[in-house]
Amino acid sequence: MASPELPDCDTPAAVLAFAQEQRAAVQRGEVLILEAALVWAAMHPEETVAAPAAGLVFGELAVPLAGEGTPLVAEFAPMELGAALGMSTDGARGLVGDALELAHRLPRIWKRVRAGEVPAWKARRIAQLTTTLPLAGAEFVDRQLAAVVDKVGWAAIGRLLDRAKVMFDPEGAETERREAADGRRFDVHTREAAHDGTIHVEGILDLADAMDLDTAIRHGADELAALGSTESLDVRRSMAAGELARRQLAFDLRAEAGDGTASVLKPRQVVIHVHLSHAAISRDEAGFAQIEETRSIVSTDQVRDWCANPDAHVTIKPVIDLEAHHHTNAYAIPDRLTEQTTLAQPVCAFPWCERPARRCDTDHVVAHGDGGPTCSCNLAPLCRRHHRAKTHTAWTYDKTEAATYLWRSPHGLHLVKDHATTRLVTAHPPDE
Repeated sequence: MASPELPDCDTPAAVLAFAQEQRAAVQRGEVLILEAALVWAAMHPEETVAAPAAGLVFGELAVPLAGEGTPLVAEFAPMELGAALGMSTDGARGLVGDALELAHRLPRIWKRVRAGEVPAWKARRIAQLTTTLPLAGAEFVDRQLAAVVDKVGWAAIGRLLDRAKVMFDPEGAETERREAADGRRFDVHTREAAHDGTIHVEGILDLADAMDLDTAIRHGADELAALGSTESLDVRRSMAAGELARRQLAFDLRAEAGDGTASVLKPRQVVIHVHLSHAAISRDEAGFAQIEETRSIVSTDQVRDWCANPDAHVTIKPVIDLEAHHHTNAYAIPDRLTEQTTLAQPVCAFPWCERPARRCDTDHVVAHGDGGPTCSCNLAPLCRRHHRAKTHTAWTYDKTEAATYLWRSPHGLHLVKDHATTRLVTAHPPDE
């Protein structure tokens, strides 16, 4: 039975044809958005950036968003484009940069993208990889790749890029070779914690280090089994990794100083902020706790297990009433007001921005110099980039509730940021 949203799709062939048409429309739309990003960049060239006032060093700048030879763009220009498209400032900067890279340094590939022969996503990815090449290197990649870009895979593209680096930027290639070891990493994805308290861990290690780590974890898993653990080998290995970390943190590393005394390197402390409601604290019912650093929730039983660990240091802070109104006559913001603002609005108050509030400035929504009070109803967390944009451009905003902000862009877009959610109030800016 055909869906009312899919007209005339009453046969398998009709459904396939309809899907193909929609995919073609989406791909064409992606190209047109890149075209719009180019026009937007052309409307905000280096010449539109005003010279800073005397004594002012933090005004708007003209910045490069793509590789050598592409025009500079007004630093804050991508913010409004991103707001209109529902993306972060970083996402908008990337969009404009990719468009500039394609149009100015990869014109052959860009021509095929505009003709609908190469998907925009693939061209954008190539543009991101060529940005660091010299102009001649980008031209080489464009010339070699344009005719076959829709047919070759990423392995061949990667080899071509490596060749271009060696040919046109040998010093940079050598630097990358020497710095290859810096690509090693070990990631503990705490921001992806599930409510059951488990997370994903991955890394790229030197072979010798990896073998030593595997041996230590294997021995730890064997020790747990010898002590009576009935968990599976995989679970015991994960437990052994935790035990290995706790042993390291508990171990005082002593190094003898030149005067014969011993200096002690104390273990690093890991701090998390756990927010519990009164109901969650009660042992009579199961509940959930919010972990501020990971923006996730865990069960209260998991929090109790953490706190019961004898090595854990638990600090209980007084409850801050987010509805209470605090005020001071001074410009400087007291710690209690900053903490209240951070808890009420967990991320930067600018549309689509997700930088944690604890890493943001605490901004006077109405500037203190314009009569804005230092109080609960006139403070908001803004990351440094968006704080500067609010200060030096026509972006303005009002705080309508404890964690709700109405923003107005330089060209008339209206957006609401409510806690961590952004929505467009006006779908289109007014005609000028």
